[in-house]
Formats: sequence, structure tokens, C-alpha cells
Amino acid sequence: MGGRRKIGAGSRSEKMAALREGLKTLPYLVRREPEMLRVLRSIVEIESFSTDKSAVDRCGLLVAGEFRRRGGRVRILRNAARGNLVRIEIGAGRARESGQLLVLGHLDTVYPSGTLRRMPFRVARGRAWGPGTFDMKGGIVLALFAVEALRALGISPRRKIVFLWTGDEEIGSAASRATIEKEARRSQAVLVLEPALGLDGRAKTQRKGIGEIEILVHGRAAHAGVDPERGVNAAHELALQIARLMKMNDPRRGITVQANVISGGTATNVVPEFARAQVDVRFARARDGRGLQRRLLGLRPILKGARIEVRGGLNRPPLERRGSAWLAALTPDCKKQSEGL
Repeated sequence: MGGRRKIGAGSRSEKMAALREGLKTLPYLVRREPEMLRVLRSIVEIESFSTDKSAVDRCGLLVAGEFRRRGGRVRILRNAARGNLVRIEIGAGRARESGQLLVLGHLDTVYPSGTLRRMPFRVARGRAWGPGTFDMKGGIVLALFAVEALRALGISPRRKIVFLWTGDEEIGSAASRATIEKEARRSQAVLVLEPALGLDGRAKTQRKGIGEIEILVHGRAAHAGVDPERGVNAAHELALQIARLMKMNDPRRGITVQANVISGGTATNVVPEFARAQVDVRFARARDGRGLQRRLLGLRPILKGARIEVRGGLNRPPLERRGSAWLAALTPDCKKQSEGL
């Protein structure tokens, strides 16, 4: 590593000193809550469904403008296939501190355009509601006002901070993955401002890995009433394969394998010659993920005459607790210190 110092390194006293410096922003942010809600409303009310590029781009331009007004150096990274990415830098860092800090998130949501009509933005019982508020436009607003607070209070980060907001996270990040990986390799640490866990706002210090598998089954068509024995029922083969998948689940180890989108057949009186399933795979340990991939890609047909194609694989490794132990250790101190303010 050429002498690079890990972000979690340093004595406990150094970490606590840095924590206290950061917590100076909390009273300022409490006073800015009405403005935070105003900005959140403006971002939520620009709907940004993942596959609607123009909508995601409009949301990105609004976010870019808000960061620019707070001193951020903004670049729009154009993407032909999906929503553009927004990259912001603040600070220059100190000469002796190598590597940037990356704050990562996404502009897109799972809500189709028009959802706002039946799910308008509102604030009730101390919570904000609306499409994309929780995941994760609220996180973008937190980052925005953290930048504002640092600037208002004259606090200079030890390292340059880069914010990267992508436009296709909810559909797998295929168009933004290369940029994410490039920025991550430059970074001492990456903080993802996805929603906290539970109503008490617990920090997530581990995350399952993800895979997407597609199973294509080829059979042989035949008339279901006249000569079904001449056919090979692709739907039947797929059902047998899904039963195999169910046996791969192991909740105690954090392994889930679920066939969630299924299609096949053309008519009720025709033995289907084709069937297809899209499978969601989750795993808590990288080692388990590798084993799952081998088993999935190694699936073989059960019915005579059936043929199977298995496509896809694992696309996101897990964040295991050992990789974020320093953050897990710091979180209780952060909560204790903030409660004292």
C-alpha cells in the first residue's frame, strides 16, 4: 500500500477528537431543519424512476445546483443509457493525507412517474413521506447540509470529499458501475447514505452480496390433449429447477435464493416449449457466494429432452463486518456524544 494509512487507523483519542469536531455541526443542522425539509420536498417532487432517463437527469440537475450553491465543484458525467451521474468535490485535503473520502448514493427510485399523484410529499408525526424520500433522497439532503454546515462553521476536512450520485442503482448499476469502482479505488473509505436500519437509525456495518440469475428452459411443444407424450414440458422442468433452488436457502448463514419473475407457455392446450425464471440471490459471506454461483451455473436438466441455459451471476460482493469493524466500534461513541449536545 506504499505507506497509505487506513481510514480506521489511529488511536481512540484521535478518533474521538475527530468525532467531537464533526459533532459541532449538529446544533447548526437542527436549526436548519425547516430548510432541509424544503429542499427534500423539491427533490422528491422531481420523480426519478430508474428507467426514465430524462426524469433522473432533471433530478440530478436540481441536486447539482444545490451543491454548487454550497461551494461544491460539480461535474455532470453523461451517460447515454441511463441517468447521468453527478460528481461533486469539496475541500482539497491536507498535503499529508492521501486518498479521498467517497460519499456514494443514487438519484433514481423504484417508483414509476406519476406515483406522486397518489403518494404526495408530506410531513407527519415527525417523518417525511413521499416516493424516494427514504431510499434515498433523504440521504442526499443529509449530505448536502453536512457540506453546508462544514462551510458555515469553517471546518476543513482532512481529506478531499467526493460525492457521487448515480442514476441506475435500483436496477443494478450496470451503467454506473465502472465509475463507482474507479472512484472507490481512489478512496480511503466509502460511506453510503442509504437509509439507516430500523426506527432507531442504526448504522449498517454489513451488507449482503447480490446476484442475478436467469434460467432459460427449452422443451418441445406438443398438443396437450392429443399427444402430450411427444412434448417436453418446459414449465414442468422449470418448476423442478425452482424446487432445487429452494433447497439452497440457508437463512442462518444469510443465504437466500428466490425465483421472483416466471414466464412460459403460449396457450392452455399446448405443452410449453419455453419457460424462464429470474432469480434473486443474496449472501452474507463472499465464500458462500462463490459456492452458490458454482451450484447455480452447474444446474442440469431433470426431464429427458429438456435443455437449460443459466445466465448471469454475482454482481455485488458482500460488505462483511470485518471490513467495517472500525465504523462499528465508533458508532456507539457517536451516538453517546450526540445525545449530550
